[in-house]
Amino acid sequence: MKEKEKVVITGNEAIAQGFYEAGGTVAASYPGSPTVEVIEKLKEHKEVYSEFSINEKVALEVAIGASFYGARSMAVMKHVGVNIAADPLMTFTETPVNGGFVLVSGDDPGLASSQNEQDNRILGKFANMAILDPSDSQEAKDFTKLALTISEAYSIPMLLRITSRLCHSRSVVYLEDREEVNPKGINQDKEKYCMIPPGSRKSQFFMRERLQKLEDYAYSTNINYLDNKEGSDTLIITSGIVYQNIKEINPEASIWKLGMIYPISEKRAKEITSQYKKVIVVEEMLPFIENELKLMGIQCEGKKYFSFTGELGIQEIEVGLFKAGIIKEKTSYQKPFVETVPRSPLFCSGCPHRPTFDIIKKSKAKVVIGDIGCYSLASLFPFEQSNTIISMGASIGIIKGIRKAMSKKQEEEPLVAVIGDGTFFHSGMTGFVNLLHQKQDNENMTIVVLDNRTTAMTGGQPNASSGLYNQRDDMTVGIKTLLENIGFNRVKEINQYDYKAASQLFKEEIAYEGLSIIVANGPCALKYNIEEPYFYVDPNICISCRSCIKTNCPPLRMINYDGIEKLKSSIDKEMCVGCSVCAQVCPVNAIKSSKEINREDEEIDN
Repeated sequence: MKEKEKVVITGNEAIAQGFYEAGGTVAASYPGSPTVEVIEKLKEHKEVYSEFSINEKVALEVAIGASFYGARSMAVMKHVGVNIAADPLMTFTETPVNGGFVLVSGDDPGLASSQNEQDNRILGKFANMAILDPSDSQEAKDFTKLALTISEAYSIPMLLRITSRLCHSRSVVYLEDREEVNPKGINQDKEKYCMIPPGSRKSQFFMRERLQKLEDYAYSTNINYLDNKEGSDTLIITSGIVYQNIKEINPEASIWKLGMIYPISEKRAKEITSQYKKVIVVEEMLPFIENELKLMGIQCEGKKYFSFTGELGIQEIEVGLFKAGIIKEKTSYQKPFVETVPRSPLFCSGCPHRPTFDIIKKSKAKVVIGDIGCYSLASLFPFEQSNTIISMGASIGIIKGIRKAMSKKQEEEPLVAVIGDGTFFHSGMTGFVNLLHQKQDNENMTIVVLDNRTTAMTGGQPNASSGLYNQRDDMTVGIKTLLENIGFNRVKEINQYDYKAASQLFKEEIAYEGLSIIVANGPCALKYNIEEPYFYVDPNICISCRSCIKTNCPPLRMINYDGIEKLKSSIDKEMCVGCSVCAQVCPVNAIKSSKEINREDEEIDN
């Protein structure tokens, strides 16, 4: 028998491997941390069609279409992305499954990279889906395959719920060969797939019946297993990566580890819990499992001892178990790293958004509506140029709402909103169309579309305009042209790196009595590897005015030069990508390009 290949991979990579091995055909996603790498890994497999869609709703619909055709399909997104996809999801789950379907939700306990901490186990139950919760990379792979099998066997869409820690952590995984699964073709039963009354009324009973059948599966499945501690009268119930942390503590308690967290077999739950005097549920975020057990009439405790927010690491679990009286003393567990000086997140060196927000800050605009993307960092020190950040594309509707409310009070203060190109295509276009509805010519709104032609915050995935900057991306939608065709007659385009011209344009547009749009272009320095000759400071010319420092580019800082008493600015040439913004704002031309040094050397040689 051939020995299985063993690798160490992340949870994200394991999900991709599981989908590949299970004969998956179509996978779609919108890039959002913590699940981005699933699709990036799947792109290595030619047998699978995979794409980054324009948003999560479209990604889900692409996967639904493949499932309708009888192909095994998968949609992947972060937890808040499921909100965008909820409309088709809540109706799709009423239909029978033709080809196995799994939705991967990357939940984010502790908000490592998200605007909220919603617990999508709740959404999974709300949508009448079965939910699997893996605890390591091997289970992430195995549960992906199992989800597709269960999906087809019970005709139910599956939710694979995974958290940030598990998405990015690594553990051993055994690889297997791909099993080819041929699509069955479209099911022609219109009543079951055209979700209008009376068909959708019947579906309510169908959803209930298949979940009841799954309870029988949950009773006997080996992904729900009991680690029995001989002589213990205490039972800990848990799931996901929290299980691994509890095992590290090794308390004097039995552990019922759930792989399927919805539905839970009531019969099995009562059989197991009846053997113990004390039942403690340890789970991150909301008391989902705890509440399910209490609905069954099972006495248990959980959130009484553990936080409703954040991750539950070994230290947090140990404290909770101590409070619950399950362990007699805390071992004063120390995190295995040295605490470092905290540092605020920064725009990258040469980021085209940096000069734009420097200009907005100097414009003295009192209200700036932010959005989701790299430019969300502008809300933090030192720019502090966003008054609100809610969700992707929200800035466009919000600025209109503020403007209309201000107009009722005859307040005419200029408003500015920003939105990125990826977010524009994701969910901003509808907001722009709505701006034309009951538009008043004298309502001062300036909207800045920050176009770096990539989905930069999640690693540089393509969006609808990326093909304008390179040949490998196939979509070339020009934002300015699109906005003009929608019906906007004042759309200006500017190179974000041309500081003087951009400053003048922003001044004019913010002062304009009406709606104006600025498309601020500039390639993402990271994705497109922007690296021009570095700049340097001549300390003998520098007057220490700090104009360059105020642009907040990482290579810039004030230092002491030999023989000069006063602090002067300097540029770390190893970090500088040569964007030239600092040189453009210097009032005395003390900042020069290194290519001038090379030119002087050439003249000496000649």
